[in-house]
Amino acid sequence: MIVTLDGPAGAGKSSAARALATRLGWCYLDTGAMYRSVTLMALEQGIPLEDAPRVADLVERTVIEFRDGRVLADGRDVSTEIRTDRITQATRAVADAADVRAAMKRVQRRMAEGLDVVTEGRDQGSEVFPDAELKVFLTASAEERARRRLQEELDRGRAASLQQVQDAQAVRDEGDRTRPVGAMRPAPDAVLLETDGMSREEVIDRLAALIAARLAERGPA
Repeated sequence: MIVTLDGPAGAGKSSAARALATRLGWCYLDTGAMYRSVTLMALEQGIPLEDAPRVADLVERTVIEFRDGRVLADGRDVSTEIRTDRITQATRAVADAADVRAAMKRVQRRMAEGLDVVTEGRDQGSEVFPDAELKVFLTASAEERARRRLQEELDRGRAASLQQVQDAQAVRDEGDRTRPVGAMRPAPDAVLLETDGMSREEVIDRLAALIAARLAERGPA
């Protein structure tokens, strides 16, 4: 079974997807980490990020794994490196390239084939896995998402204000909605889950209940 979680930044989809997969004993597909890993590898190999065909080829050649909460690229732990500001800034150009997204879509589908998977991103339900049994669009108010993002920044020891976070979030939201490929949008048959006022455990409980209902609809194997 494939479960997709899409939604805007700060909605809590990454932490929810990771925790849900852990609870169920399923595979977790962190698509953002995949784009970040390819960006890191391209920079290290001297591949221009604007050279979409070469970066797309790198996508097909790079083995990305998620193991014990770590991200491995060709067997190397890149969990920390891909979260630096340098990679965050560089990844947008990679993720906006049609050739790269097409290659990543193929890789993600291969990785999920025959497995129970929780996958999250912007276009997992709308583009990558249109036939997923459960698609959820996870969201929250702009104010709630900004507060969560601010707390994350403070927890990392980074100085920030709520207004700075809100301004940056508004720019990112607009960019995600208007991307030429992989734009953020709920799939037509996605379940909308607004998480304002919900704890992470409550969100996971709700998602688990949705999965249980879909499995019940499927009936005995």
